[in-house]
Amino acid sequence: MGSKEEVYEVVGIGFGPSNLSLAVALEEHESKESGQPLSAAFFERQPTLGWHRNMLLPSAKMQISFLKDLATFRNPASRFSFISYLHAAGRLAQFVNNQEFFPTRQEFHDYLEWAESSFADRVTYSSEVLSIKLPRADGPADHVEVEMRDTGSRGATRLVKARNIVVSTGLVPKMPSGVARDERIWHSSEFLEKFRKLDQSGVKRVAVVGAGQSAAEIVRFVYDALPDATVCAIMPSYGYSIADDTPFANRIFDADAVDDYYHGTQRSKDSFWRYHKNTNYGVVDDEVIRDLHQRQYDDEVRGTPRLEFLNLSRVDTVKQTGDDVRLTMHSVRNDETYQLDVDVLICATGYDSMEPTELLGELEGHCLRDQEGRFRVERDYRLATTADVSCGVYLQGGTEHTHGLASSLLSNIAIRSGEIADSIAERRSTRQYSAA
Repeated sequence: MGSKEEVYEVVGIGFGPSNLSLAVALEEHESKESGQPLSAAFFERQPTLGWHRNMLLPSAKMQISFLKDLATFRNPASRFSFISYLHAAGRLAQFVNNQEFFPTRQEFHDYLEWAESSFADRVTYSSEVLSIKLPRADGPADHVEVEMRDTGSRGATRLVKARNIVVSTGLVPKMPSGVARDERIWHSSEFLEKFRKLDQSGVKRVAVVGAGQSAAEIVRFVYDALPDATVCAIMPSYGYSIADDTPFANRIFDADAVDDYYHGTQRSKDSFWRYHKNTNYGVVDDEVIRDLHQRQYDDEVRGTPRLEFLNLSRVDTVKQTGDDVRLTMHSVRNDETYQLDVDVLICATGYDSMEPTELLGELEGHCLRDQEGRFRVERDYRLATTADVSCGVYLQGGTEHTHGLASSLLSNIAIRSGEIADSIAERRSTRQYSAA
C-alpha cells in the first residue's frame, strides 16, 4: 500500500448505472459551485463499465423512457442527459424522426459509456473490496477504512478512508434450485458471451426457462439465430403476462411513490406489491409477446413447428451427460413427469436483490435491523446505525422492503442519486458546524 493517505467524502463501491448517476449528481451538486465540492472515488470489480452486456440483443429495447436517464428528472438542463448524448453523437434529429420513446438497450449502454468517460479520474476498475473496517479510536467513528485489491496483473492493495460509502454492487443471478451453471447450462446474465462461443452447427434443441422479459427476448433471439433448431419455452404459467405500462400504473415509479411506500403501513406496502408487481416483475412487453405468437403461427402455416411453448410446466431436475442436457419436467396440467433432452438450457430465472452483509464486514454489526431481520434504511437510503458510528452507509439497491418497487430500477435513478448527494452534503455541513 502506498504511504499517501487518501480521504474522501464519498467512496462508491460498484460503478454501474446507479453510482454513475451518483457521480453525475455530485458533479452537478451546488456544493461544487460554492467551492466546497464533495470529493469522491469509485471502485468497480469489473474491468470496464458493464450493464447487462450479455443481454444487449439487437432487437431489445429499453422498458423505460429515454428521459429516465442518469440526470434529467433531477436536472433537465444536465449535460449528462440522454438528449445531450444524442446531440454529441450527431443523432438527435434522427432519433426524433424515429418517433420512438424507447431506445435500444445497445444505444442506452453506449450512452452510459459516453457519460462514464467524464469520470475516468474518479473510478478505478478491476478493484475488489477486501474489507471495510472501523478506525480504532475513541468516540463515534466518523469514517471507515476501505481496503481494495487490484484484480489485474499488479495485485496491489490500496487503503482509502471514507466519511460515507455508497454500496451499489448490483443484483445476483438466481438459478433454479439444484441447477448449476456450466458450458451447456447458462443464466441469462451470461447469454451472449456463452452463445458466441457455442458450436451452433450442432445445436438442434434449446430450452429457455422463465416467463419474464429476458426469457421472451432470448426465445425470440435464439429462434431467429438458429433456423435449424427447435426452441422450447418453459414457463409455469399458461403464457407470458403483459407488462402494465399504462400511465396510471407507471406512477408507481414516480419519485412521490417512494414517499407513499416508505411512510406507509406494512399493509399498504403489501398492497403496493400485490397490485403493481405486474409493472416490472415476471412480465413481458406486448411487442415481444406478439412477435413470438406470430412466429409460432407462421410455423404452423408452413408445417415446420420450431417454437414450442411448454406452459404450465416446471423443471424438476437437470442432468448433463456429455453434450446432452436431460430435463425432468413436471406438468402442472396433469401432475405427470416426462423427460426433455436439449443441447442447451438457458435459465432466465431472475436475480436476487443486493445483499451487502458480507461486504460490510465488521461494520455490519453496527447496522440496525427490523423485526424481520432486514436492514433498517432511512428515507435518504442511509442505513440506520448504532450511536458509535456517525459515518454514512448508503445503499443503491437492496431497499425494496423500505423504498418499494423502484428502489433498484433505472426509473428513479436520477432522483435517488440526487437525494443521496443532498444527504451527504447536509450531514457534512452539520458535522462542520458541530466542530466549529
